[in-house]
Amino acid sequence: MGRPNRLGIGIIGAGRVGAVLGLALQQAGHTITAVHAVSDASVARAEALLPNAPILDIPDILRRSEAVIFAVPDDVLEELVSGLAAAGHIQTGHLLVHTSGRYGTQVMHSVREHGAIPVAIHPAMTFTGMSLDVDRLHNTAFGITADAVVAPIAEALVVEMGGIPVAIPETARPVYHAAMAHASNHLVTLTAQAQAMLTAAGIDQASKLLGNLMSASLENALTNGDQALTGPVSRGDSGTVAKHLESLKTLEDPDLYETYRAMAQATARRAHSAGFITAAKLEELLELLDA
Repeated sequence: MGRPNRLGIGIIGAGRVGAVLGLALQQAGHTITAVHAVSDASVARAEALLPNAPILDIPDILRRSEAVIFAVPDDVLEELVSGLAAAGHIQTGHLLVHTSGRYGTQVMHSVREHGAIPVAIHPAMTFTGMSLDVDRLHNTAFGITADAVVAPIAEALVVEMGGIPVAIPETARPVYHAAMAHASNHLVTLTAQAQAMLTAAGIDQASKLLGNLMSASLENALTNGDQALTGPVSRGDSGTVAKHLESLKTLEDPDLYETYRAMAQATARRAHSAGFITAAKLEELLELLDA
């Protein structure tokens, strides 16, 4: 895999992702030509992480850049890019990269008739928008969708940032992104709910109680899959599960009960598939959890 030539790269969207990737690429030897930032927070982030890059309008960034990173919300990406193409701001040879997990390259199809090259590079990581994120990019997987001829360049950019390129087919992007959101966003919700349960029970130091347990569970699950299952559902302890449900029903937040019930149902099915519980025990648990 060859390294790309040093590029002049513009950043459209100085949010948590765009500014950090800009800094990582700058540290890899590329020049950040300019940044587009609108909100006060984005301007402050651009000035902190990329102080030598001017803050310019998008057409000016496209004129002075060989490559441009679009780190903008999913729902505005297609309209923004097609509008720039219609206005004549896209140039032949432009490497146009977006960071959306949801989309592949089809969302940028409008740039092809102008001779530009669309690429999707999505870092599978959560961002704080601070410089420490650059170090966290090391060994982070990036989901890449690109034409075969330009894929080596996309892969090289990822490697230069310390990441691991993973090819994602265009048709797989929605499920890929759903998996990333399920693992990351719902983990946050799950953690917050577990903390809320402990707090509602008058138990202090929730983070200390959950920290090692959740870290070990995550590591074990990534290594062993469903064989990492433990707890009352995987043991078929219906009485314990019933007591859990009874207790959670008394809490003020109904989401705690409903989420536990839904996750326990899914866990019971996986426990049966993995051979932990019999079909009869699965039926017993699902009947209990449906109540």
